[in-house]
Amino acid sequence: MFTFGSRARRAARIDHSRRVCSYVLASIFSAVCVIAFASAASAQCAARDVLQNQLKLKTRSAPASQQPIKAGRDVATWKTITIGTFADSLALRNELDSKGCHVGGQAAEILARPTFIVSSRKTHVELVDLSPAQLGFTSDTVTLASVYARAQQLGLELAVAEVGPQLRLQYFDQPIGEFLIIGMEPIKTWSGEPIVLNVANGGAGLILIGQDGRAEADISVTSRFIFARSSRPAAGAEPTGSIAAFLPQ
Repeated sequence: MFTFGSRARRAARIDHSRRVCSYVLASIFSAVCVIAFASAASAQCAARDVLQNQLKLKTRSAPASQQPIKAGRDVATWKTITIGTFADSLALRNELDSKGCHVGGQAAEILARPTFIVSSRKTHVELVDLSPAQLGFTSDTVTLASVYARAQQLGLELAVAEVGPQLRLQYFDQPIGEFLIIGMEPIKTWSGEPIVLNVANGGAGLILIGQDGRAEADISVTSRFIFARSSRPAAGAEPTGSIAAFLPQ
């Protein structure tokens, strides 16, 4: 009798343990599914998501024209984005993370620097996309300072630093192989290295990276720059303001 009772209790405990294990496994599986669904729902920068966006929007990569322009107004607005939608740079960085957008080491430093600020009010910014060749340069490479100076002479403006990460968040169908240099005032890393931002799709997903922002940095004339459209008339032959200070003496 004692043996039968022991076996019955042992069987009951085993059955209870199995039910608990089944419940725990089911809970874990459900949690994993919820997390995976949430990640899939929010992620936009992964290569698979980019491909889906391109197919849905029928995006095609079009190389920038190399025909020289006479004024900034000769270039059509490439894209209009919104800035000033985050309380601070930390919230902006968190949004990049939540969308699965990769941020390179130098770009991450830039976003964490006190000199990187976000607009306090929501503003629409018209952007133009052009190459140094369109600005009239004919050599294979040109310095970053020269590109900036010529852009201002033709009536374009440097974009605020916030444009880089905001463009990354508002350009989920970027074609593979496209690298867009943000025409912006360089921001120094903690070690003092001047860096500008680059919104890119190298094939493994969307990314925000940093690159050499020194005045003398060599830039290919076929590179693509993003500048802001100016509402002011084109400057004269001499660069002014911060651009003049940026040029090597």
